[in-house]
Amino acid sequence: MKKNSITTLLIAVFLCLGQSLSAQNTVEVKLTKQEDAPQISKHIYGHFAEHLGRCIYDGFYVGEDSSIPNTNGVRNDIIEALKELQVPNLRWPGGCFADTYHWKDGIGPKEDRPTIVNQWWGGSTEDNSFGTHDFLNLCEALNAEPYLAANVGSGTVQEFAEWLQYVNHDGISPMAKLRRENGREKPWNVRIWGVGNEMWGCGGNMRPEYYADVYRKYATFMTDWTNSNALFRVASGANSEDYHWTEVLMRDIPKNLIDGVALHHYCVLDWGDKGPDKSFTDAQYFKIMQEAIKMDELITKHTAIMDKYDAEHEIALVVDEWGGWYDGEAKDKGVLYQQNTMRDAMIAGVTLNIFNNWADRVKVANLAQTVNVLQAVILTEGNKMLLTPTYHVMKMYNVHQDATLIPVSFTSPQYTLDGQSLPAVSISASYNEANEKHISLVNIDPTKEHTISIDVDALKIKNVSGMVLTSSDVHDYNSFDNPNKIAPVAFKDFKLKKGKLQITVPALSVVVLEAK
Repeated sequence: MKKNSITTLLIAVFLCLGQSLSAQNTVEVKLTKQEDAPQISKHIYGHFAEHLGRCIYDGFYVGEDSSIPNTNGVRNDIIEALKELQVPNLRWPGGCFADTYHWKDGIGPKEDRPTIVNQWWGGSTEDNSFGTHDFLNLCEALNAEPYLAANVGSGTVQEFAEWLQYVNHDGISPMAKLRRENGREKPWNVRIWGVGNEMWGCGGNMRPEYYADVYRKYATFMTDWTNSNALFRVASGANSEDYHWTEVLMRDIPKNLIDGVALHHYCVLDWGDKGPDKSFTDAQYFKIMQEAIKMDELITKHTAIMDKYDAEHEIALVVDEWGGWYDGEAKDKGVLYQQNTMRDAMIAGVTLNIFNNWADRVKVANLAQTVNVLQAVILTEGNKMLLTPTYHVMKMYNVHQDATLIPVSFTSPQYTLDGQSLPAVSISASYNEANEKHISLVNIDPTKEHTISIDVDALKIKNVSGMVLTSSDVHDYNSFDNPNKIAPVAFKDFKLKKGKLQITVPALSVVVLEAK
């Protein structure tokens, strides 16, 4: 072969190779607007406030006499921040605490209330100054639905039924009379109720067969024959991959007695050694991302079981505890206090995309927890307050609340470390009543950007805008000295041309686009 022929061949090979590499680096995504697509329930974006560490006391609640501006003892800055977040529901009082909590100890004159020892979380003594009225009034201020987790483990059916009467009955009854004597004329009409919490563990170490019978008993006395007051009754569900638990509940509880089955899953390295909240290694970051992505597998498998007994999807999957759990370094700041880094923003974005894409089965979810505990959206220190990266992700994503899902199909590029791989990119999309489309993209790869090409021709898009949350280091976080280090900014690294939306998603980022 002549020299110029060889040169021509090599040039052709390199051109083809370049085109191939370019194709591999551009991820083709298909959005399909479907007539029967499910609505993404706003309640997927719920939060959780347990009597744990500094979540309630010295978190939400500082007392009426505090120098920190407050409304009935609850910090005004927290109220305003959560209103901005559009919190749809708030779960309380636990968690493990729920099955030791007796609601009558938290009503009436505060000086007359008995104390309680919080045996699960540090053995601290609480004075019950934050009780039912305080919580339900807070929910009203937030325009959020309360989600009450009732005491089944150490309580009674009568205690549970009386709490329902106290908060919901508008007529004549002993509990309605007691509520009025305590200053509340009209009921709060609480709709969402958890029948115990983690009954496989701190709720009583029960077998699923035993709990199914206990649940049936409690659910019977919650409402009338037809559930005419439309309570949303949630059974204490499985821990991560305990599929047998879900099987038993779905098999043994009649459909007319149940509206939701719970699921708890935390992103944890090892329950005996959870790793640091800030100074984690690359391998620990990879493992936590593995646990976040695992949520999709868990929902897939639990849903397959639920489908056997409920093909119509009348019973919701309720993921009422999720998030990252580490060994916080600031032990002086309270039980389960941990810093919130860009790693947590990645957990939040990936998990919410999974929930959105499972909107036909997942109807309620609760991030654990709201203030100063685990993957909190707010941290406080004295009169200071900051918003975490997770807060910003939740706020960016609230455009999906009650919107209609747009199904997404694509093959993600891989994030690889030490011979292991994970999908680097996560996507969900929706459109609202104004026909505004929103696309959420997450790139968990801490070093590589990815180009995403979305065929939007069928969506008739003319204008696109966006926001991005990113930082140069996965260990970055907002501190009280630098509370705005990580915050959303305008995103413009995209092109819309001939029905194609091409987006360059930065490494370690969450992007939300609005298209009209």
